[in-house]
Amino acid sequence: MSVNAGAGGTESCDWAAMLLRMYAKWAEEKGYEVVWLDQLTGEEAGVKNATVMIKGEYAYGYLKSESGVHRLVRISPFDANKRRHTSFASVDVIPEVSDDIAVDIKEPDLKIDTYRAGGKGGQHVNKTDSAVRITHIPTGIVVQCQNERSQFKNKSMALKILKAKLYETERSKKVKELENAYEAKKEIAWGSQIRSYVLHPYSLVKDHRTGYEVGNAEGVLNGKLDGFMEAYLKAAQGQSKKKEK
Repeated sequence: MSVNAGAGGTESCDWAAMLLRMYAKWAEEKGYEVVWLDQLTGEEAGVKNATVMIKGEYAYGYLKSESGVHRLVRISPFDANKRRHTSFASVDVIPEVSDDIAVDIKEPDLKIDTYRAGGKGGQHVNKTDSAVRITHIPTGIVVQCQNERSQFKNKSMALKILKAKLYETERSKKVKELENAYEAKKEIAWGSQIRSYVLHPYSLVKDHRTGYEVGNAEGVLNGKLDGFMEAYLKAAQGQSKKKEK
């Protein structure tokens, strides 16, 4: 899972950090393991982007409902005038790809950079450049890992993430070609949010795809997401049955 702050500086970075905490709380309730792979902190607070691996049975089946843009409306704690702000962050969820699945990654297509680890996932702050960033030149996909002390282990994990992203990209292309729709997943772009979290002037979290909503926004931000996920999965199943007819 990757979370990226949208435009809006510190406020959006703080929102991205809130989403990461929300998913970590949800995963903890499920008994899932959360592994921090990479994180770029905001200049004042929060995170600009972060990638985590969530390990557990049916983890992807549940979390695929979270891909898209998430919108927050609240009184900003960073605004001295206590004005209401709207912030956006995008969430991208991809499944881990089995080693049995062949994904062709050519060495000349890769640009590999190393740098010094730091921040969450790199708390040890090595004196060597153990963190790894890999750019897949043909697609422009960039992956990073700084979780391990070993540069070799970070490179292996980064390649694993790249393999999963390339596989998911190719799978999505085939779905578009076959169904000419890809309606089940909203485009990840600013202004096309899948869910809104309103903390002021009232408390409400609403999913715009399914219409499911709850008034306990604080509970949702503390990981109470099952209702939203179940509503999404039921709606997706309904759409699948319609297509079969």
